Amino acid sequence: MDAGDLKIFATVARLGGMNRAAAELNTVQSNVTARIRLLEDELGAPLFDRHSRGVSLTSAGRRLLPYADGIAALLADARRAVLDDGVPRGSLTVGSLETTAAMRFAPVLARFAAAYPDVDLVLMTGTTGELVEKVLAHEVEGAFVCGPVNHRELEQMVAFRETLVLATAKSVRSLEELPSSGELKIVVLRAGCSYRQRLEAMLTRRGVVGLRRLEFGTIDGILGCVAAGLGVTLLPRGVISAAWRDAGVNIHDLPAREGQVETLFIRRSGSHLSSALSVFLRYTKVNNPQASAAQ
Repeated sequence: MDAGDLKIFATVARLGGMNRAAAELNTVQSNVTARIRLLEDELGAPLFDRHSRGVSLTSAGRRLLPYADGIAALLADARRAVLDDGVPRGSLTVGSLETTAAMRFAPVLARFAAAYPDVDLVLMTGTTGELVEKVLAHEVEGAFVCGPVNHRELEQMVAFRETLVLATAKSVRSLEELPSSGELKIVVLRAGCSYRQRLEAMLTRRGVVGLRRLEFGTIDGILGCVAAGLGVTLLPRGVISAAWRDAGVNIHDLPAREGQVETLFIRRSGSHLSSALSVFLRYTKVNNPQASAAQ
């Protein structure tokens, strides 16, 4: 069993067929099929069930897949480490909450791009849940997410501290005016958003039951619906302040235990910290070079 065999195995697993894997790997199906059979013989277990639509992983194949992906990622990380001579260059993909990107990164990206034109920076936005999965899957070098995050394969450092506030329509003057049953709608991002989870828990503690949800893909869409009186939302004060100044929404302060939240920068434990990422973190004011393990 070698890295080449595992790469073929992982490609077949991802694409669900020998033909499709052969096309992506620029080889012939017979070679893919032969390598998979040799791997199965070596391991002493079938890795795929063959059927008319292609192949699907057996239970043994599902157990092997994380190791195959991990070895491929480790080899790619080793290559990046060898080629990294301390000069920021090449591709850099970082994940971020949409709120963090909107509040903090526009001027940062402009300065960083001007200072390091040889770095091809990609900023991917998503919910905390989505970004954690992207880091674990090696799709991004690291990500800014809402804490806390507890995963043994991740390292974390505090990037920013935010103050969350509840936003309502102008007609709602206090939290006591919110309905306590089935009539209240929360306007939120999709599942996996930490602010959404915090809002639901906060309202439940206040006896609000039977919440109804309106899901939107953008912060602007959420704030527009709140201003129109369709529901309430929970977001960092910095995101909502512009809408508040424009008389679109009312904001309501929360107790510190509910309103204070940390934005963390997470990355895979032990992974190579590229020169490009190291400089980018300095530009975003994340200056702690020693990440703490997220236990």
